[in-house]
Amino acid sequence: MKKFLDRKGVHITAKAYLIDALSYMALGLFSSLIIGLIIKTAGQQLDWPFLVEMGEMAMGLMGPAIGVAIAYGLGAPPLVIFAAAATGAAGAAFGGPAGSYVAALISTEIGKMVSKETKVDIIVTPFVTIFIGFTVAKFVGAPISKFMTVFGSWIMWATDQRPIVMGIVVATLMGLALTAPISSAAIAMMLDLNGLAAGVATIGCSAQMIGFAVASYRENKIGGLLAIGLGTSMLQVPNIIRYPLILIPPTVAGIILAPFGATIWRMTSNAAGAGMGTSGFVGQIMTFTTMGFSASVLIQVIVLHFIGPAVISLIISEYMRKRGWIKPGQMLINTGGK
Repeated sequence: MKKFLDRKGVHITAKAYLIDALSYMALGLFSSLIIGLIIKTAGQQLDWPFLVEMGEMAMGLMGPAIGVAIAYGLGAPPLVIFAAAATGAAGAAFGGPAGSYVAALISTEIGKMVSKETKVDIIVTPFVTIFIGFTVAKFVGAPISKFMTVFGSWIMWATDQRPIVMGIVVATLMGLALTAPISSAAIAMMLDLNGLAAGVATIGCSAQMIGFAVASYRENKIGGLLAIGLGTSMLQVPNIIRYPLILIPPTVAGIILAPFGATIWRMTSNAAGAGMGTSGFVGQIMTFTTMGFSASVLIQVIVLHFIGPAVISLIISEYMRKRGWIKPGQMLINTGGK
């Protein structure tokens, strides 16, 4: 069986299902729901119905996009990838993003097993993939989605009741998830984080990206500043594994800023922005979408998403450098260079 699975490219590991699949799911989300929401928001603000219609169309294709993205990420053959569009759609219909993830994941792996095993592969492979995906979506995806959304509602309720403590917890965990090789965006979508919890999650994620970008400026200069600050702090993962102390400055920045965003300014966002941080300014766009476009909100976003993380992380990292806890070159990334 192991030889058969290896031959089919089926690797039953945590990396394949919790890192690779979730990461590609996030790409599917961004290529449909998130970018669609950005386009729709732009259309509403500009009073341009054409953009609103375009955005709604993209948002409606979330399920197929997730299905295709996961199948592609798991190295599925063409027929399985194309059929995964249907399984992802079924998952979304019955169980939202979590349903799409489960249905696409399981149907893709089964589809890979039957692919090219018969002389009528063009019928068997897509049929099996879709049959398995629809069945999983209907009977498994829906309960899983329900559990995830209920769990997310508990997080949101707890954040409203205990904004300081839960604000710190949510900001820290989501920030660490963003930097780690898993998808904070996918997690936020499956939990359906909204409101205050999504707002502090955005602060935590922004703190990781801006914090690492500024703290590592000595090594990475402007290229690294942009790659990390507007791209992803995941670029620092190889360095974090070797030198875990470099994780302290941006994490502490998120811990310090989260209570301000949970109490004084009461920052809110939605699931699409909660796990994105400053990546492509999605976290900020979604914050404006929920809080409104105004000068006061702009100031809050600038302070809590950019200036605060930059100043706090720089002060802590410089102190750690002087103490020898962070040494020159420990934050150097491959992208950007010197």
